[in-house]
Amino acid sequence: METENAQGPAAEPPPGAPAALAAELVRRAEEDQHLTRRAREDPTALNRHFVTRCRAANSDALKAAVARRGWPEAGQVGEPASTAALMILLHTADLGFQLTCRDLIAEAVADGGCPAVHHAYIADHCAVELGQPQFYGTRIDAGTLCPYPIRHPETVEERRQDVGLAPLAEHLPALRHAVSGIPDSGCPELATPWT
Repeated sequence: METENAQGPAAEPPPGAPAALAAELVRRAEEDQHLTRRAREDPTALNRHFVTRCRAANSDALKAAVARRGWPEAGQVGEPASTAALMILLHTADLGFQLTCRDLIAEAVADGGCPAVHHAYIADHCAVELGQPQFYGTRIDAGTLCPYPIRHPETVEERRQDVGLAPLAEHLPALRHAVSGIPDSGCPELATPWT
């Protein structure tokens, strides 16, 4: 997940930011992506174990960082590192920690410290994990390639636009084509509460 700011997608941490934390967050997220890609290409028990072990270590490191400094906001560690922290959080197995961070991210967004899209991703993740409808349609069922249920689907496109997400009508066909390699066949009527 890459987000852009006024400095571009690869903006460095601002001067005086905790550069070591920024570098660690980016390194950890990149390692997760690398191991996940390898596990997809070669789905052995050992490769899945490496992903699980990496994510557990990343979770522990993020918990320690949040306990020391609060949520790593883009204004503190740079947007790439803040996005990396979000990616680590989304792969954490501790829902209680995710809920705590969801609230910290909401505060950071309100204060201008994080992009609003960060809150959209963690809010949807937590809602789906709690068995509740999501707000922005960012969580997609891997089996159907359709969004999990969406709260107030008639206004989801407005909410997505407000946080900088592409419309579902554009995003979903592209996602399905990328995953399946065949043209989009859409979601079954009952699985598309947003239409």
